[in-house]
Amino acid sequence: MGTVAAVANQKGGVAKTTTVHALGYALVERHRRVLLVDLDPQACLTFSVGIDPDALEWSLHDVFVRKMKVDDVRRPVAGVEGLDIVPATIDLAGSEVHLLTRTGREHVLQRALGAVADDYDVVLVDCPPSLGVLTINGLSAAQEVLIPLQCEALSHRGVGQLLETIDDVKMFANSDLTVRGVIATMYDDRTRHARAVLDGVHERYGLPVLEPPVRKSIRFAEAPARGRCILQHAPSSPGAEAYRSLAATLDGCWHPQ
Repeated sequence: MGTVAAVANQKGGVAKTTTVHALGYALVERHRRVLLVDLDPQACLTFSVGIDPDALEWSLHDVFVRKMKVDDVRRPVAGVEGLDIVPATIDLAGSEVHLLTRTGREHVLQRALGAVADDYDVVLVDCPPSLGVLTINGLSAAQEVLIPLQCEALSHRGVGQLLETIDDVKMFANSDLTVRGVIATMYDDRTRHARAVLDGVHERYGLPVLEPPVRKSIRFAEAPARGRCILQHAPSSPGAEAYRSLAATLDGCWHPQ
């Protein structure tokens, strides 16, 4: 079974989806087999890989309501051999209500992924911007958590809440869960403020900050509309290189030579 990593932060707009997509592609460049899991009813990851969520007949929602298995709904990402996705649709919002009625609701995603986990070296779970039952499923299914953090003054305020949720998941559902570290996104290296935010997170919460930070770039906004990630859209850009470097670091942790 490969490594399952949840990418989580209940604050929206911190580049969770961008991080999942870019790391997934970068790991495939490193000859890893990767499964992306879109756990967000907004389905931004699904859209970003070039799939129209509104045109999908089946999605992760159907897995949660026991109509389908993950093997039936996963799809290859077009043009990227070795990269698959379990897509989302807006129906996933209704899954939350359904999950609340199920015994062992925290483990539904973990059990579903168990059937395909051996097919992949890495599974990356894009959690929604909330601390509800969908995110708890993502954390319960994972061995590690990556926390994308926008380097602005108020961005770290929710980190404490997320860490409390992670502690609850460790206590009640997944005792082996660990935080791999913070990924600095939308980083502006022209200011000392951005580094101060990261230093504050490290000092206050003791979280490792994974290097390098990912700098702000208009390239990130352009890529999803083309159904591509930053590494495909602007492969030599600083953002693409940052994600390649992060992927190399993570790959070394997950698959030591």
